Amino acid sequence: MTITKQEFTRRRKQLMAMMEPNSIAILPSAAEKTRSRDTEYNFRQDSDFLYLTGFNEPEAVLVLLPGREHGEYVLFCRERDRDKEIWNGYRAGPEGACDKFGADDAFPIDDIDDILPGLIEGRERVYYAMGKDQDFDHQVMVWINAIRARVRTGAIPPGEFLDLDHLLHDMRLYKSAAEIRLMQRAGDISAAAHARAMKICKPGLYEYQLEAEIHHEFSFNGARFPAYNTIVGGGANGCILHYVENSDALRDGDLVLIDAGCELDGYAADITRTFPINGRFSDEQKALYELTLRAQEAALAVIAPGRHWNEPHEASVRCITEGLLELGLLRGELEQLIADEAYKEFYMHRIGHWLGLDVHDVGDYRVGGEWRVLEPGMVMTVEPGIYVSPDNASVEAKWRGIGIRIEDDVLITKEGYEILTGAVPKSVDEIEALMAGAA
Repeated sequence: MTITKQEFTRRRKQLMAMMEPNSIAILPSAAEKTRSRDTEYNFRQDSDFLYLTGFNEPEAVLVLLPGREHGEYVLFCRERDRDKEIWNGYRAGPEGACDKFGADDAFPIDDIDDILPGLIEGRERVYYAMGKDQDFDHQVMVWINAIRARVRTGAIPPGEFLDLDHLLHDMRLYKSAAEIRLMQRAGDISAAAHARAMKICKPGLYEYQLEAEIHHEFSFNGARFPAYNTIVGGGANGCILHYVENSDALRDGDLVLIDAGCELDGYAADITRTFPINGRFSDEQKALYELTLRAQEAALAVIAPGRHWNEPHEASVRCITEGLLELGLLRGELEQLIADEAYKEFYMHRIGHWLGLDVHDVGDYRVGGEWRVLEPGMVMTVEPGIYVSPDNASVEAKWRGIGIRIEDDVLITKEGYEILTGAVPKSVDEIEALMAGAA
């Protein structure tokens, strides 16, 4: 399931082929982050760094030097250290960076101040993502200024900085066959986790208990971490878009909204399902649920190569506004309600986002001022929702406190699209049957 050394090599060569002549690219790894006192959060590599190297250690710097005679791919990393490895785990070291990760040259990170300025010198342009890391920005300028200080002795500093993200993030938007296989597996694991939560759910459990079942399914299948903070919102908590407290009891008669996806080898899944805690939808819950599902189907119907990014959102807006009119939650003329964005009282977010190494993945949504055209290899989420605030006095009390979202991960293909997360029930009948069978 993992990405091969050959694919990482292909990515680096593709990036270097797009760089201007006589340039250098510099990209630091993520840093370890303190959780409390002398303990750290589990390390998560910077997604751009991971995409180009597969190297999963902190305190590392990637350098790409197109055309360099002695090797174009240079990696600075921590040295092997037996004492530190006993306490904190194995390190690849410069030797492993070459042998296991394909670096042409690798040097100890402690030597970077002595070596990197020499690699920068004579290069006309530096590709670097300025503004992400203030400390590293400063260090880059220290290296540049050290070269500038030697101009009278013949040193040639670079004369231009170019944004590395512009090239790299466009590459990441198009998924390879290996990436798609990983994302499909992440989708399958996440779908099984949602089905597990449906089967075990009953009134009296706590939101965090469903969260625990979901995370168990992730880890048991090799995806040790969620791709983002898991949302388990029972009742009115489902109307809070990024609810993560997950601390309340689940009540008979309420819905529960679960937004959860695993991360597998760096790649994210992102699924939302909403279902009745007692296994049976009420009339009002069913009406809003089936409207949300119709909105998702309307969005999917306009997803295909050549269609633009905003068309699925526009389709979902029209469907939801029509449905809310029919149910009496909105009043007025359809076209005017859409123009006035009256639906935003109930549907306040967009239809989805790019998905990949980041759950809200990189890639422009507009190009040249126009909505981006969908192309094969892109992966997006499709996630319409309807949320009736418990405080919304403009609607009948029977609707209040109902929050619903339905979300799937969708791959754009040459023929249209493919849902990567379809293994978890979605229709009212499927959900009720699954929950009844587990009772």
